[in-house]
Amino acid sequence: MKFFIYTLGCKVNTYESNVMKDKLLNNGYIEGSEIDSDIYIINTCTVTNTSDNKSLKVVRRVLKNKPNSIVVVVGCMTQVNSKLLDDLDVSIILGNSGKSRIVEYIEEYKKNKEKIVDVQDIMISDFEDMCLNNFNKTRAFVKIEDGCENFCSYCIIPYARGKVRSKKPKIVIREIKNLIDDGHKEIVLTGIHTGHYGSDLEGFSFFKLLREIEKIEGLERLRISSIEITELDDEFMEVLNSSKILVDHMHIPIQSGSNEILKLMNRKYDKEYFIDKIEKIRTIRPNISITTDLIVGFPGETEELFNETIETINKINFSKIHVFPFSLRKGTKAEELPNHIDDVTKKERVKSILKISEELEKEYFNRFVGKEVEFLPEIYKEGYIIGHTGNYLLIKTKGNIDDLNEIKNVKIEKTEYPYCIGK
Repeated sequence: MKFFIYTLGCKVNTYESNVMKDKLLNNGYIEGSEIDSDIYIINTCTVTNTSDNKSLKVVRRVLKNKPNSIVVVVGCMTQVNSKLLDDLDVSIILGNSGKSRIVEYIEEYKKNKEKIVDVQDIMISDFEDMCLNNFNKTRAFVKIEDGCENFCSYCIIPYARGKVRSKKPKIVIREIKNLIDDGHKEIVLTGIHTGHYGSDLEGFSFFKLLREIEKIEGLERLRISSIEITELDDEFMEVLNSSKILVDHMHIPIQSGSNEILKLMNRKYDKEYFIDKIEKIRTIRPNISITTDLIVGFPGETEELFNETIETINKINFSKIHVFPFSLRKGTKAEELPNHIDDVTKKERVKSILKISEELEKEYFNRFVGKEVEFLPEIYKEGYIIGHTGNYLLIKTKGNIDDLNEIKNVKIEKTEYPYCIGK
């Protein structure tokens, strides 16, 4: 039987979809296309209302176009609100537990032809060990952690992913070694609250894990998908200073540049703390790329407070900003806050930040014109190879398909957004 997987949302979902794909392939199933498959798996996201709507739209489209197929819906949306699927003829409904047992669920459904609903209590779930033998990409993600206990006032994810649970260090190291043996040059450590890895393990921490990973032969690049500013302590600064493989790129969510809004969001820092940490990072890595996440239109965000955020992000000088309009999630503390912002204002603020982000990104690109850099080609297209540097510049240069997955030197001659053109 042929299967097709739709993946919505974050890098953790991407990783988990690849685990499900791996399990299915290893059990005789064949990867098909969106058009010709017998089994459709929708790995959902629920971080915003839009995410829920996108997930439901995919489910309805599959049910309409492939009424005789096996339709499996898993992930964050089903974990938080599986009732959204009550009126839909879905074959299997799972939450965020059981994805690694996808074959068992499908075999059970094929045998009994009865709908399966198994959404477990994520708050008492253990870490579900998942490993990939081959990610089929130059850059391989390794999920090391699940869950978050920050409970930011706007965020539904702690309810969708549960408490912090860490993959055992030995399993992480073994998985990375296998991926390197399969030809991967870069590993991306990912999780829901990646920097909190090890908080549930006795005598271990995220930064101890980094030290162990650094000992692995053959690993040329190590990237952290995202990390909170409050986790960048002296131990991290030591790793950043000494590491030969940790790349010159960090994604650190700020969410707002206004102290008043940060407090309402229940974030664990103020803008002064954030700025101070970034300055310390840049004393160690002057050319590092710092990217971030930002929410605009949070309840109570006046025009004055929004302008404060603009001042803050310009002062920090991010190299790219991922901006999101505030999305109300039922059951979160933000639902109870007064002074919600209208959609038109939120859209205008998103546009303003996107414009600033593009200007900051171009400015960062231009700093490297005339300089020689290393990049890892990921795509070959019409005589060009395209890939990223360690600090996430997108390089485009002439090459051939044999250059893929081999680190190359290139001199950047000019920028043509979103590319740096090299030779």
